[in-house]
Amino acid sequence: MKLENMKEISFPISTTNDWANKAEESLKGKSIETLYKATYENILIKPLYTKEDMDPNGLSQFPGESNYSRGIERVRYKRKSWYIANKLPYKNLNQLIEKSRVAFSAGQNALAFDVTEELFSDRASLKELLKEFADLGPVSIHTKEFFGPFLDVVLELQNETRRMTGFLGSDPIAEAATKGSFNLGEKETFQQWIEVIEKADSSLPDVKTILVDTTPYQNSGANAVQELGIALATGVFYVQKLLDHGWELEKALKKIVFHFAVGANFFMETAKLRAARILWDKAMEAYGADVELRKMVISAETSQLTKTVYDPYVNLLRAGNEAFSAVLGGVQYLSVGTLDEAAGESSAFSERIARNTQLILRAEAHLEKVADPAGGSYYVETLTKEIAKKAWGLFLELDNHGGIVEELKANRLQKNISEVRAQREKDVFMRKQSIIGTNVYANVAEKASLIGKSRVVPSSETFERLETKRIAEPYELLRNKAWEIGEKSGAHPAVGLICLGDLKNHKARADFIHGFLAAGGIEASRSDELKGSEAVIEFIKSTGLKQYCICGDNSQYAEFGVTLVREIKLKFPEIGLSLAGKPDAAMSEELSEAGIQQFYHLRSNNYEILANLLNEMEVALGVEKA
Repeated sequence: MKLENMKEISFPISTTNDWANKAEESLKGKSIETLYKATYENILIKPLYTKEDMDPNGLSQFPGESNYSRGIERVRYKRKSWYIANKLPYKNLNQLIEKSRVAFSAGQNALAFDVTEELFSDRASLKELLKEFADLGPVSIHTKEFFGPFLDVVLELQNETRRMTGFLGSDPIAEAATKGSFNLGEKETFQQWIEVIEKADSSLPDVKTILVDTTPYQNSGANAVQELGIALATGVFYVQKLLDHGWELEKALKKIVFHFAVGANFFMETAKLRAARILWDKAMEAYGADVELRKMVISAETSQLTKTVYDPYVNLLRAGNEAFSAVLGGVQYLSVGTLDEAAGESSAFSERIARNTQLILRAEAHLEKVADPAGGSYYVETLTKEIAKKAWGLFLELDNHGGIVEELKANRLQKNISEVRAQREKDVFMRKQSIIGTNVYANVAEKASLIGKSRVVPSSETFERLETKRIAEPYELLRNKAWEIGEKSGAHPAVGLICLGDLKNHKARADFIHGFLAAGGIEASRSDELKGSEAVIEFIKSTGLKQYCICGDNSQYAEFGVTLVREIKLKFPEIGLSLAGKPDAAMSEELSEAGIQQFYHLRSNNYEILANLLNEMEVALGVEKA
């Protein structure tokens, strides 16, 4: 075709219906609705978003302008990048000092750690730590219940260091949610909190001290809408407390910072942070705050909920994904957890990699050079709007019930979060939601410490406390139990796979069962190609296991499955026998009557089956329970 003719060619404009019709052709008769997916936030995700989904009236035209969905600065990170504020784990003060020196020499530019009682064992060294690093950048310090004592140490340094910047503080409501009670009783806790904030305000004018921390809720399984509703309700509660105490609105808003955990759902988490700024802008507009004062300062950390003890190097990818999402969402401070944090460990290597994750996003991915990388995306903008709308509705509901504290005391919030967590766990147990290296693609030979089990917070509870637990923990406990059985009995838990006929007949299901069992630390002892019942009987005799699973195709099951099962149970009545696949109802009934105890298939509850298997093996191998 000549160039002149090519210039005259135009492409027809395709509509969403045109795309849907083409998609349905590929789906071979299925409706396009089968591609829709509901999230834990009860938001229906469509397979395609167009400009028709956008609400032009709901968008900020430019970054740095109200409603701030696109960020609080016009040029985003180009003028001032986000702070690399990886929280440094430590066992003692000397270790924290040394780790801080290493971190700052290698790219970190904000001093970040959680305050523990250990830090106060040597106040002189603690002051030296703060004096050395507060001059190098802002602080990003969660004081937990030690807000007052820690501030006293900081104030002793006033004449020995430059004016401190950044944020330090605690969220007494979040602390109470994890413990089931307020440290000093509700009234006394907030009275002390106000006193400490007032003391800090007069001495540390450039430090934010009102912290809204939603990480306990996210780490308990809350969805994005719940996180934002809680964040908004908590922020409004604190602002109102200070206004009632005589503070000016401007003074209170300059002191507040929000801290979020960023989870695995990439676009959802980006939209969550964008929606957070919209909500705060609208809430403070209702208070009559000036536009500039309505900017939300966001600190974030990669989620603990998503991390695993087993196959820890996968945590590198999880943390990288979460950090990327946080930066697109527009944070001011970011902490990336180490790959081994779930196990309660931390090495120089893992800390370096966590730090370099942020450096790569900044220096190699060039995310600090783009004002709003996610801006204009039909999907992200629509998702932001939907999350904001739902979270605002939740905030109003909390407000109608008396606010965040009253909702906690009534245990309604904990109940709602636990329901979302239960759905998350169900999806993981059914393997609808994959955790690489844990419930799929697990390495049975891997052994790991379970130092990282969720901590139990002792307290005299006045209301239900949040259950902060990583989503992989139930499986990790199964894996740990499998190792204990093996060590005590001398025989690692295993299931024999009876592979019927040629490789093509059984391979798919044998591979499926191998992965299915590995999630619980159970080995799959696979037979050769077994042709005939005599070969099957010989395989069972030679292996001497307590559990077996028949792997074949449906035609084999229909042809001789029932007969084979009866022969096996006649000769080995004591063994447990299962079958890979889900035959029709009539065949399943026949096989069950013949001796099949369990059918393993894609819709099986993987966790429940593995837990029962290990219990049976524990009894069969004569292992005493601890």
